[in-house]
Amino acid sequence: QLQLAESGGGLVQSGGSLTLSCIASGSTLDNYAVGWFRQAPGKEREEVSCINNFHLGNIYYADSVKGRFAISRDNAEPAAYLQMNELNPGDTATYYCAAGPLHHCRQQGFSQEPLYWGKGTQVTVSS
Repeated sequence: QLQLAESGGGLVQSGGSLTLSCIASGSTLDNYAVGWFRQAPGKEREEVSCINNFHLGNIYYADSVKGRFAISRDNAEPAAYLQMNELNPGDTATYYCAAGPLHHCRQQGFSQEPLYWGKGTQVTVSS
């Protein structure tokens, strides 16, 4: 069974950058769409970004992160990444990696609840 483990979170000043990693085990990522979600205290979970496998194209970004965040994947690792630039305090949250069926990353994000989730990594942006 696919297992996901996030890393790379931490404390960063406003305007700074972080790269989150999602390492997969138990299975390859070849047959999965991969995405990132986040949840801040007292707020609903927000889908940040998702990506299908290369040949299926399609990458989704939430409006709140467009132009600042970049998702990527490396099936050979297997892993997925979230490069986060120009961070601001509004980006403070626990970030979760998730995986779902291969073609489920659509123009509006995952079309269904992802099947597999990591335990999350905390990102804190100070002003």
